[in-house]
Amino acid sequence: MRLVVVGNGMAGARLVSEVRARGKDVRITVFGAETRQPYNRVLLSNVLAGTSSPEQVRLLDPRWYADHNVTARLGVTVTTVDRDARTVVASDGTREPYDVLVLATGSEPVVPAIPGAERATAFRTLDDCDRIRDAARSARSAVVVGGGLLGVEAARGLAGLGIPVTLLHQARHLMERQLDAEAGLVLRETLAALRVEVRTGVTVSAVHEKGVELAMAPSSVVASSTAPSSAAVPSATASSASASSATLPFITETVDADLVVLACGVRPVVGLARDAGLEVDRGVVVDDEMRTDDPAIFAIGECAQHDGMVYGLVAPAWEQAAVVADLVTGADKGARYRGSRLVTRLKAASVELAAMGETHLTEDEAEIVRFSHRHKGTYRKLVIRDGRLVGAILLGETPAVGTLTQLYDRGGPLPGDRAGLLFPGPLFPGSTTGAVADSPVRMPDSAKVCQCNNVTKGEIRACWESGGRDVAAVAAATRATTGCGDCRDAVEGIVGWLCEQEVVSA
Repeated sequence: MRLVVVGNGMAGARLVSEVRARGKDVRITVFGAETRQPYNRVLLSNVLAGTSSPEQVRLLDPRWYADHNVTARLGVTVTTVDRDARTVVASDGTREPYDVLVLATGSEPVVPAIPGAERATAFRTLDDCDRIRDAARSARSAVVVGGGLLGVEAARGLAGLGIPVTLLHQARHLMERQLDAEAGLVLRETLAALRVEVRTGVTVSAVHEKGVELAMAPSSVVASSTAPSSAAVPSATASSASASSATLPFITETVDADLVVLACGVRPVVGLARDAGLEVDRGVVVDDEMRTDDPAIFAIGECAQHDGMVYGLVAPAWEQAAVVADLVTGADKGARYRGSRLVTRLKAASVELAAMGETHLTEDEAEIVRFSHRHKGTYRKLVIRDGRLVGAILLGETPAVGTLTQLYDRGGPLPGDRAGLLFPGPLFPGSTTGAVADSPVRMPDSAKVCQCNNVTKGEIRACWESGGRDVAAVAAATRATTGCGDCRDAVEGIVGWLCEQEVVSA
């Protein structure tokens, strides 16, 4: 069977490795628009800050393709899908036939339609990181536009380079889709301690050579304690300001910066699918098999729309890749994708965050258990309905994240001790990573350690017993730590404990 994969990001690379793990007789060709080996976008802020190298976030070793008989066309885009001939046409003019085609074209940055936007740099790829780091060497200050997940990651990465950063966001608090107002405030104060000034309720109306121009309602100026420089009529890009201020004159202000980074969200890349005549809505429409309306073509990852949802996170893409790999190899012809329960993770130096489910319900709609310690940058919130966890926010040190993620995923009943959920004992002495056991010896082998890759303690033990005596070996064999990286301390602790037991028994 001839399998062609268009896209070599986190979804496409995962699919290729999943297919090869299930079958050796599939002829695989993968096209990647980037010239680089596939890498972990989740950890780009660490690359930007210089705490990780590009090699450390790489998903596949360069030798992997040859060792596994996979043809990788890196730096080559697919321009046309000829569905009648079951062939794709590449940018270099070559044609590649397929029996099964998988679209994993991902997303592209949203660039606002404002004057001077071309002067700014998007934050999406390793090449973007290189451009931003090069510019930062001579920059005295930087502005990041967008206070969602990407914007916070970009701001933290730039702050790690030692330059003052201003983070501008149109909504009233950071990451408003995932966080409530109080969590947004704690996150804002955490970033402030890292030399990131946060301005919310502002709209960027233009990018200049030495900064950006803002348009704000007067109420926003009062909220941010920023003196206006001049008055102006409302701009087209400021239309989302609060209705209460809509009739008042808008304020313009210039924020000086030598470097402007755009993190205004992403949109699915669907042009190839649309040109091929496939059904496209916000993303490429797929069924529970991740199959498009052409039975020979699948779509996975950020370009796919399943049951009305377009997932912009890694875990759903990897779940989808496993389903498609099962189907195309025949390993499990009954495999189906039923949707994912969203868990947003942010893990950068000094900033740790997990948000899942329905975080915006009120006391009238659900049972809310909350702990806030702003001085320490800690905020924990549980949203419980009918005795089950339907949402959570964990900001700062998060020893409960592993346990709560499992409870949220499984939808099982919660223990009566709600406080114990927020303040569990550590996994083992010296660990701050979430689990309910206070020692690996009392942690069951079925306990999930790596949420991103569904790796259990038992699988880590089996890997260790097979000769994988360090974290790198465990990661290579099980993929633990290769997602968000939040489980690394736990994996290190388990491996260390196993090594100690070996010494004792000897």
